[in-house]
Amino acid sequence: MDESGMITESEQFLNEIERKGIDAGNLNDLDSFLKVYNYLSSNLEKLQEMRELMDESGYTAPYRSLNRYGSTNATNEVVYEDLTEINRYNQYFRMKASAKRNSLDRVKSAIAAHKIALGHLDEYAKIRCCECRKSYRASSFVERGMVCKCGCEDFEFKINHSGIHRLEIIQYLPLSGNYMVLMSGLSNWARESFKRILNLLKQKRRGVVKTVSPIIKVLENGRWIRKRVPLESEFADTYEEEVRRRYGKNVRIERLEFHRTKPTIVNDKHTRTALALAYARHAEEIVERHGHEYLEETFENLDKLEIYDEIKSSVRLENPEFIENEDDLEDYRQDRETMLLKEMGLVDDYGNLYHRLRKDLIKREDIYDKLFAEIAPTLILWDISKYYLCTSSDRRKRYGSPFPYIRTDIDRQQRRVFQNSHFKVVRFLKEKENEHILSVPEMDLLLYKKFKFERQIKNANIKLNYAALGPAIIYTNSDYSINEVSRAFKVGEKSVKREIDNIQSFQKPRSKKSRQFLDMIKN
Repeated sequence: MDESGMITESEQFLNEIERKGIDAGNLNDLDSFLKVYNYLSSNLEKLQEMRELMDESGYTAPYRSLNRYGSTNATNEVVYEDLTEINRYNQYFRMKASAKRNSLDRVKSAIAAHKIALGHLDEYAKIRCCECRKSYRASSFVERGMVCKCGCEDFEFKINHSGIHRLEIIQYLPLSGNYMVLMSGLSNWARESFKRILNLLKQKRRGVVKTVSPIIKVLENGRWIRKRVPLESEFADTYEEEVRRRYGKNVRIERLEFHRTKPTIVNDKHTRTALALAYARHAEEIVERHGHEYLEETFENLDKLEIYDEIKSSVRLENPEFIENEDDLEDYRQDRETMLLKEMGLVDDYGNLYHRLRKDLIKREDIYDKLFAEIAPTLILWDISKYYLCTSSDRRKRYGSPFPYIRTDIDRQQRRVFQNSHFKVVRFLKEKENEHILSVPEMDLLLYKKFKFERQIKNANIKLNYAALGPAIIYTNSDYSINEVSRAFKVGEKSVKREIDNIQSFQKPRSKKSRQFLDMIKN
C-alpha cells in the first residue's frame, strides 16, 4: 500500500470509531459484554497492524529521510528560479512527513486507549462455567474460543465487584486517537486536573544505569587517538576490565559518562495522556451532576455569583461595529462591565467589587482548584493504590491491567505521590457519588509494606486472597474498621480477617514450627 493510501485508510478507520462510539454503561449480561469486548479487541488488532505497517514504512522518523534543500544549502551555481522550485518541493515533502507523523501519533493514541478499555473490562467480568464452575477472565475466555476446559459451552456472567475497574471512564477515552480535540474541550479546572494527573504518572524513580561510556586514549599507528566506548549496564562495575580486553593494557581511561534511565510510574506517553484525559472528563461529569448543588450548600448568595458570571461572559462577546481599535474595544468592555455590575448592585461608586462578593469569588476559585480539580487525581491514585495492594507481583509482571505500561513496583521517590489523602475530595465523592473510597494519609508507607510483604513470602508456597489482602493491610495500619475497609474494597469481612491472620503470622509467628518455616524462607 502506498503512503497516501495508508494515511487515508487509518484516518477513515479512526473516524469510523469516533462516529460509532461505545456504550459501556450497561454490561450486565454475557452477550452485551462480549459484543463490546470483541469490538474493542478487533479494533485493537487492526490498529496494531496499522502501526506495524507505518513503522516499516518509516513513519516513526519521517523527517530523517528528507534532504535539506533551499537557501540554507544554496550555492552560487543555483539560479533563483531553481531555488524557488527546490524550496517549493521541500515544503511539499515536509507536509507529507508531518502527515505521516500525525497519523502514526493518532494510531498510537488509539491503541493506548483501547488497551486501557480492555484492561478495565477484563477486571470487570467474571465468566463462570455452568458445568465445572471454573471462572475465566474475558481475555482468557475469548482466547479459548469461549469453550471451557471441561468442554462445556454454557456460561454465566458475574460482575467482579472486587476487581480494579472503572467502566465510567471508557466512554471518555480517546478511542479514535483524537486526544488533541478532547483536550481542547476541557474546562479550565479540568485542564488543570489533566496536568496534575500527567505529573503524577510521570513521577520518576531513581536513575538506573543504562549504559556507561568511558572516554579513552589508545595508541594506534604511533598516535594517541581519543575514543568513546559505549558499554551496556552489565559492565557498569567492570568497565576497566572490558576496555582493556578490547584495546589492550596500554589504554588510558580519561573520564566516565554514566547514562541513567529514569522510568516513570506509567512508562508510555500516550497511555498517560489517555488516562489523564479520561479521568479528567469523568470528573467533569461528576461536577456537572453535583457541582451546582454543592455550591448552593456552600454560598448563601450564589445568585450574585451567577449574575456576575453572566455579565462578564456577555460583555466579552460584545463587539460594536463603531469601535475599530483593539485598545478602544477593551476600554469599552471594561466600562460596560462596570456599568452593568453597578446596576445590579455588585460594585460601589468607585467600581470596586463589594467585599462579600470578592470574598465569595476567591472562595469559589479555591473550591474549583482544591476540590473539583482534585477529583480526577484522587480517583486515579485510589485505583492505582488498589491495583498495587490487591494484586500479586507475579500477576503484575505477567498480565495486563487497567493501567498499561505501569511499573510492577515503585520506589520511595515514586510513592511520594500517594502521600496526600485529599480528605475533602474523598468526603465529596462519598456523599455525592456514593463512591467506595478511603482517605489514607500514608498510603505510600502502606504500599512499601505491601511490597516488603511480597518479598517475604516470595519463596513460600502460600495461597493468598489478594483482593482481601489490600484491605487487610489498610486495617492493620490505620484506624479504619474491618467493615469500612471491606466495603471500600467490596470483599467479605471473613476474607479480610483471614488475610489479617496471614499478615500477623508472618510478622509474629505464634508456634515454633512457624518460626522455623519463616527462617527457612529467609535463608
